[in-house]
Amino acid sequence: MTIDVQAIADLGPDDRVAFFERDAGIEGVREPVRDIVDRVRTEGDVAVREFTSEFDGVEVGNLEITDDCERAYDEIDDGVRSAIETAAANVREFHEAQLPEDWRREFDTGRELGRRFRPLERVGVYVPGGSAAYPSSAIMGVVPAVVAGVDHVSVVTPPADELNPVTLAAIHAAGADAVYSVGGAQAVAGLAYGTESITSVQKIVGPGNKWVTAAKAEVRGDVEIDFLAGPSEVVVVADETADPDLVAAELLAQAEHDPNASVVAVTDDAATAEAVAAAVDERVGEREREDVIRAALENEASGVLHARSMSEAILFTEEYAPEHLSIIADDESLLERIDSAGSVFLGPNTPVAAGDYASGTNHVLPTNGGARVSGGLSVETFLRSTTVQRLSGEGLADLGETITTLADAEGLEAHAESVRTRLEDDAGE
Repeated sequence: MTIDVQAIADLGPDDRVAFFERDAGIEGVREPVRDIVDRVRTEGDVAVREFTSEFDGVEVGNLEITDDCERAYDEIDDGVRSAIETAAANVREFHEAQLPEDWRREFDTGRELGRRFRPLERVGVYVPGGSAAYPSSAIMGVVPAVVAGVDHVSVVTPPADELNPVTLAAIHAAGADAVYSVGGAQAVAGLAYGTESITSVQKIVGPGNKWVTAAKAEVRGDVEIDFLAGPSEVVVVADETADPDLVAAELLAQAEHDPNASVVAVTDDAATAEAVAAAVDERVGEREREDVIRAALENEASGVLHARSMSEAILFTEEYAPEHLSIIADDESLLERIDSAGSVFLGPNTPVAAGDYASGTNHVLPTNGGARVSGGLSVETFLRSTTVQRLSGEGLADLGETITTLADAEGLEAHAESVRTRLEDDAGE
């Protein structure tokens, strides 16, 4: 059998560590990544070009390829261009619905409080690429930033002797302001610190391999990042009504991303568990990326799990906190019992691939349990908020004793005096 069926109740300590303590695999490359980042910070384009030649085997002319993206958009197949535009429009529509409104209101007499939202000025988006085509990653990273109102959106994408025109076209369609042919840790460092060619940014977002992720960890603190993302993950929660072929299709789809992907099906029905494993075994040989899929299925964090009850299945899923959660069950209200998931796909007609490409939701999502504390890329990723307040004389008088009492209790006499001075001035008038 290609993928094992295990009972959740039989999982030992090592099994649980494998499922619940997944990591992005960055520790092994931390030291070389640190060296790359340091050299790009001090040497700029010279280091970028050297590392591009060493790691990508490409001698890059101009690092900036913004015009190439526009030309690619004009030259690609009409059907592909139409698909890019449809996906971008759906993603734009969904993210426009996320835009928060500034607000201010009086909470009681003399106390007016509010909140306002402003976009970052400069952000960088990492788009995996080179000779491969990842137009969806361009759309998912750039469109929310543009919707948020970011002034300057830079994109970095790995070089190749022949860059994939579909990726370039999608970057243009998404609305990037500048595009650079550079990838890996050197691209992240270029965005973080700037070079002669690359404009520095305030925040870096987007998925990449372990070198990219390690570089994001290294520059964090000097520049903001979205999160440290690892290989793709999916948990499919199924009951006895689920079609085993559909569950298997979801597992195979996410497994083809990466040999280190984690794919799990959880069901409270023993027959369904066996049928899903059999369906995976039957179909894996039909997939073009069979070797990658088989490696992912052998991952210790992958498997078909049989729960003694749906409650046990839900508890497992909540602790797993998957990047993608598919619920193929008669009772979709199961969703209300799961808080930790990056993106949820309800029902048999909602494949994860819909969110990967064109439904409108974002596919840049937290992995490795990150969904326990954060969500995926959104408009809010590119915004900062400011609180605003105004007190009238009466409002300050009402709060005066509370403020001065607490300030005195903390030993911050000048804080208290800043209030008393105002109250005394008002009293003198």
